[in-house]
Amino acid sequence: MKGIAALVAAAALFATAALARAPNTAVVNDSAILAEDYPPALSAFGFFSDLKARVPAARVVGYQLNTPLFSDYAEKQRYLYVPAGQVARYEAENVLALPVGAALIKTFGYGADAAFRPIETRVLLHRAAGWVALPYVWNADLSDATLKRTGTRLPVTFTEPTGATRTISYAVPNQNQCKECHALSGAITPIGPTARNLNDDRQLEALAAGGMLDRAPRDAPRLARWDDAAAPLDDRARAYLETNCAHCHRREGAASNSGLYLGWREPDRVARGILKRPVAAGRGAGDRDFAIDPGHPDRSILLYRLASIEPGIAMPEVGRATTHAEGVALLRKWIAAMPAENGSQEKQAAR
Repeated sequence: MKGIAALVAAAALFATAALARAPNTAVVNDSAILAEDYPPALSAFGFFSDLKARVPAARVVGYQLNTPLFSDYAEKQRYLYVPAGQVARYEAENVLALPVGAALIKTFGYGADAAFRPIETRVLLHRAAGWVALPYVWNADLSDATLKRTGTRLPVTFTEPTGATRTISYAVPNQNQCKECHALSGAITPIGPTARNLNDDRQLEALAAGGMLDRAPRDAPRLARWDDAAAPLDDRARAYLETNCAHCHRREGAASNSGLYLGWREPDRVARGILKRPVAAGRGAGDRDFAIDPGHPDRSILLYRLASIEPGIAMPEVGRATTHAEGVALLRKWIAAMPAENGSQEKQAAR
């Protein structure tokens, strides 16, 4: 946990530095964002005045999320670009409304600070016809990144927060796989930069002050940090599910037919998994009856699937080849702290 906290702190410093950095005079290539074709190299967009050092160009600002999506312990450098003369519109419940011509840039890699080595950069481009998702894989000499619409796999070795060294087959998603997480009501859409996940008493205000966001209300909602030991356990667990699961497990998402909705404010306790039987989980349910069996993490399908890396069982279905041990531990503690209920007791008695 301390390792993760250190990474988050480093990310915070990174974002703070990016937001506080003096304006860069290098400009983004707006035509590359808006054109119908797919630039073969990341450099074509001009998001960075120094691509190798990833120094942002003008109106490209770094940001961090209170609770990020787990991706095999990869560190992520996130940037937002809003064209000159335009602003993003604040949304209390949804992702910030970004104008046509905006872009979200996310670089995945391993290693902290100067030792950070990028692997891939995913870009979301807001074009007139909608959002387009493109993956770029960094060249061996880190001079540029090349478009890989078909995705690829790369051997990656990294150190887990426990200190253990791991080698995995890191998956860069193909363009269609991007839709698996980013499809909302059938259309590709950003999922990360919501006001609640950006709200840390600094970022929304900095974006508004920098002319990137139309306003930053004082009463903006805030998603808890999943690893903030000072925050209530329920807030941390629901923040984790919101970020890692709710982009599909929502009424407008790809997993809407499951009836399991894991948004942080889902009011229906059965819909959010409490004593909810699966619709068609198949072997993904194991021998468990409920998504969440209060008081019994080992009898809960949700924990079983998050802890697995076996295809057909593991959730999320894409984006990881390892188990997020710290996240699973959080949810185990959360479920164990729930008072057992009748449904659970009846099942136990029937055994």
